[in-house]
Amino acid sequence: MARTVSQYNGTGRRKSATARVYLRPGNGRLFVNKRPVEEYFVRETLRMDLTQPLNLTETRDSYDTYVTVRGGGHTGQAGAIRLGIARALVSANPSLRESLKHAGFLTRDARKVERKKYGQPGARARFQFSKR
Repeated sequence: MARTVSQYNGTGRRKSATARVYLRPGNGRLFVNKRPVEEYFVRETLRMDLTQPLNLTETRDSYDTYVTVRGGGHTGQAGAIRLGIARALVSANPSLRESLKHAGFLTRDARKVERKKYGQPGARARFQFSKR
């Protein structure tokens, strides 16, 4: 007997932010940390960034999205949510994988802040040198 899955999961990470994304069949509502996305992400560009996978696959009105995100800043969190949504969409419908991969939404952005080194003020910066 085949069991229908009523929820699809995806985990996304960026910089030091981690997002757990849950997609459920619904009518397009989006909640981040139990708050509507418009309340959590005030900047329109961040909201646009994290909904790109849903818009590309034209599934925006097919799923309700519930997200738990921790760590990082607003931009890192939005990037983590975008990756999590893309992964959850692939688990819901494997035929979407090719279009999401081609758009670059399934690729983890591995860039992180480089550590500060001893004997200098930052990761790459050097203290001022005076010859005389």
